[in-house]
Amino acid sequence: MSLICPLCHQSLQLQANSFRCDAGHQFDQAKEGYVNLLPVQHKGSREPGDSAEMLLARRMFLDAGHYQPLRDAVAQMLTQRLSGQTTQVLDIGCGEGYYTAAMAEALPQAQLFGLDVAKAAIRMAAKRYRAVKFCVASSQRLPFADASLDGIVRIYAPCNEAELSRVIKVGGYLLTVTPGPHHLQQFKAHIYREVQLHAAEEKAYEGFSQVEQQKLRYEMTLKGAEAVSLLQMTPFAWRAREEMWQELAAADTFSCDADFVLTLWQRA
Repeated sequence: MSLICPLCHQSLQLQANSFRCDAGHQFDQAKEGYVNLLPVQHKGSREPGDSAEMLLARRMFLDAGHYQPLRDAVAQMLTQRLSGQTTQVLDIGCGEGYYTAAMAEALPQAQLFGLDVAKAAIRMAAKRYRAVKFCVASSQRLPFADASLDGIVRIYAPCNEAELSRVIKVGGYLLTVTPGPHHLQQFKAHIYREVQLHAAEEKAYEGFSQVEQQKLRYEMTLKGAEAVSLLQMTPFAWRAREEMWQELAAADTFSCDADFVLTLWQRA
């Protein structure tokens, strides 16, 4: 087990239904199986992360299979590098666990961890996906030992780059997913006078080298309720006018582009 105490950074050991460190700090395992490693002084707000409404909308949309191609591509890319090995892999900002579960299925010999700052998300994930160890924690202070992880997956999630370097082993992998230029451009057409494509992310992670990149673009045909759920999952929700919500809800179908860039990095 590579979990560490978020207060003193010593190793955590599972004893009965609690995680304990040698300093005497204790973190009880919830009945769903997850552990809360987010001290109140690190929360930043009363209930950080996505709201229950947003999480339910995301689960409804994801369960409909519209992001299944992305889920499969993430699992396949990890399998090509880590298949057959006893490894530890972390999904940062895992939400309700949709992608994490696919990683666990693709890598049966690995230990999969899912981390999110939203307690409601982790509770939802832990209830459904028992093969994954989920924890409530901040991506700015990862509760993992130095050089303990073979891989980290970051799908849109915020992170602390110094923490990524600290916890990933030499030779380990970082898989990032970012929006491609045409991602959800139809939503933009409803909100902005001029639609500007997403700029390509020109990113470099210190201490990592890029080893692979894959582009994934396809058209989705959504029901009106699914389009509403998707909009709730995006930053566009804050800018959408009431008329747009009503129009989407009343639509029989709504066509929209999904466009992703998957980039694999290796720790030098």
